Amino acid sequence: MKKILLVLGGLAGVGALCAVALIGMLYYWASRDLPDFENITDYNPPLATTVYTCDDRVLGYFYREKRFLVRLEDMPGYLPRCFLAAEDSGFYEHEGVDLGAIFRAFVKNLQAGHVVQGGSTITQQVIKSLLLTPERSYKRKIKEAILAYRLESYLTKDEILTIYLNQIFFGARAYGIEAAARVYFGVHVNELTLGQAAILAGLPKGPSAYNPYRNLQGALNRKHYVLGRMLEMEWITREQYDAALAEPVVLKSMEDPSWQQGAYYLEEVRRRLIDRFGEDAVYTAGMHVHSAVDLTHQVAAEQALRRGLIDSARRRGWIGPNRHLEEGEWSSFLTSTPHVVEALVPGEWVEVLVTGVERDSAEVRFGQFRGAIGVDTVHWARIPDPTKATEEVPSVRDCRTILSPGDVVWASVTEIPAAIAQGTNPEAAVWPLALEREPEVQGALVSMEPATGEVRALVGGYSFETSQFNRATQASRQPGSAFKPIVYSTAFDNGMTPSTVMLDAPIVYTDYENDRTWKPDNFEGVFYGPTILRTALVKSRNLVTIRIAQQLGIRKIIERAQAMGLESEFPEDLSVSLGSSPVTPLNLTQAYSAFARGGSWIKPRLILKVESAWGKELFVNQPETAEALSPETAYIINCLLKEVVRDGTGWRVRRAFNRPIAGKTGTSNNEQDAWFVGYTPHLLTTVYVGFDQMAPMGKYETGSRAASPIWVDYRKAVEANYPEADFPQPPGIVMTRIDAATGLLAGPGTERSYFLPYKAGTQPTETAEPDATAPTNGSSAAGENLLKQIF
Repeated sequence: MKKILLVLGGLAGVGALCAVALIGMLYYWASRDLPDFENITDYNPPLATTVYTCDDRVLGYFYREKRFLVRLEDMPGYLPRCFLAAEDSGFYEHEGVDLGAIFRAFVKNLQAGHVVQGGSTITQQVIKSLLLTPERSYKRKIKEAILAYRLESYLTKDEILTIYLNQIFFGARAYGIEAAARVYFGVHVNELTLGQAAILAGLPKGPSAYNPYRNLQGALNRKHYVLGRMLEMEWITREQYDAALAEPVVLKSMEDPSWQQGAYYLEEVRRRLIDRFGEDAVYTAGMHVHSAVDLTHQVAAEQALRRGLIDSARRRGWIGPNRHLEEGEWSSFLTSTPHVVEALVPGEWVEVLVTGVERDSAEVRFGQFRGAIGVDTVHWARIPDPTKATEEVPSVRDCRTILSPGDVVWASVTEIPAAIAQGTNPEAAVWPLALEREPEVQGALVSMEPATGEVRALVGGYSFETSQFNRATQASRQPGSAFKPIVYSTAFDNGMTPSTVMLDAPIVYTDYENDRTWKPDNFEGVFYGPTILRTALVKSRNLVTIRIAQQLGIRKIIERAQAMGLESEFPEDLSVSLGSSPVTPLNLTQAYSAFARGGSWIKPRLILKVESAWGKELFVNQPETAEALSPETAYIINCLLKEVVRDGTGWRVRRAFNRPIAGKTGTSNNEQDAWFVGYTPHLLTTVYVGFDQMAPMGKYETGSRAASPIWVDYRKAVEANYPEADFPQPPGIVMTRIDAATGLLAGPGTERSYFLPYKAGTQPTETAEPDATAPTNGSSAAGENLLKQIF
């Protein structure tokens, strides 16, 4: 017996040694090519980058996987317990591998004849998700167990659980618990109820099979299981269990604001982030980007630009229907464009099919609805005549002249039919509509607070959906007369004053080298003779501006433009003084900030700060400024540009506001580009209008008519947010009343006078004679300038 025991003991020892050797061999075999698990300790999953507005609302996201990092302490306490109950109730007891769970799973799978249960711990699932392939093999399972055991010695349990909850896939393109909370319940993770958390905890087992949008009953079964396990583990009370089970399931996906409001702004932020951090970081690093956009400003700017471009298109008349359908195609069009009654609010545009036309109205159909376009809404739809201004073409008084059955056109809802409003017989309702046309002309608006450089609104076109080209930052266009304040600021730093007199008379320049003659003209085609610089700027007189440039030398003006931050290729040509060198609206806004700020320009800031997913500061965009002109010169320009609004081409602004506003219109040759730049000490706004493929917009489509109404429309929506303030007068400025005709001090016989600013010591000292019509000899620089130009 003793021998038998010795033999059995020896065999057992040998067996144990063999088992140890086998385990060692398996360990060596499986661990030869283990991945470096230590990278997990620097967890860096693909995360969505979030862009915030100035008041921390979300403007949009950039991502490849829609995942948002969230810390364990930011989750409700029951949330991680739901996942432990569903996946690994012994998580805080085992060391990465739960042998009991593996054995139980093995028995159940053996009984079932196929895999029905897994034994992986949460630690193993983290390893599998981040380091191993999804293949099903014993070797992969052994590797998984080895790495899980090792990982537990490097990370705490809470750190592993945090990685797990941020990493797992929940279906519906949601990666991580925060994304899942948004996709399935429209809330952030800290707002999840116990019942909602239990549903989400049931998803990792089968994100598609238990997706509540597709299989609500399956999701509810998993919820019941998770809550039952939590009750069994005494992690929740019976009252909590009953309440969570009774919770109604309301599925709701949090709306993604990306590319909705502020799409052009968001795209410009994206471009700048890629320039600084690279594309991979923008789409995977989960950065928090704090921008300067204010949605109140942005929405108002987008609406104002759209209305202004539509109005500009209307002034060019009717260009025909969107398309024409033969009668056999009508049914297909109507069934392909269904409409919801609730969405048809006044002002909403719909594409309609004309089914019949009479003199006074056109019958139309859109989806299941009927409508009527009255003749009173088509008066603007003149047939363009290239030989005449729009106003010279008679208004449309007969719908038949422009519409035919089968035409597909845009129309806007003017009011809700009584049958719809009262809910009686809605099928018989006839919707009153107005004829519309989408504009081909484009535009841009940039609005910046000059004190900080923070860009509150940026719109780059009529519709981001149809054109992502950003005219605010990518379109270089001729600023025309909007460049003139730069010319005049140079003049005031080189011995001229607001009352310096220049001759407004014809000029002809001959370029003998290129055999070309240039004969500039004023917009009105009229010459006004001797003119003081105040009036020349306020009335935007081209010929006086050219004479200033000729006298100063164009090089000085170019140097001033560059000192103000303008980025353009400036040829040494006198036409530069009339704004012939193209600039972007954003760049022109930067240049004008030198006036609004009293002498120094500030670089526009769209991005204010960028943080990592964990809140570490990656980039802070500090204000960048540079001195460009003296405070005295800036103040003089501000005063004169207030006169532009009060008495010049900016008159539409004067009619809308009763506060100090400075501004300047700009129109390039043949009305190809129209501008208005207007500002107060608190807000500087630039508006541009023009075709992408440069072409005339039509007679009188000037900065005053095409651009300034957009400026007014936008500023009406935001101006009340800023206190009324005038530009502060710096030391060294004196205010003097002068005679408008001569530029001398106003005297007893002065018919018209202006109260103008001067640098101390440069103001006129002689008084205008009662019968004077021009400066007297010896009146400082004024008489000398006039003599130089006459002779």
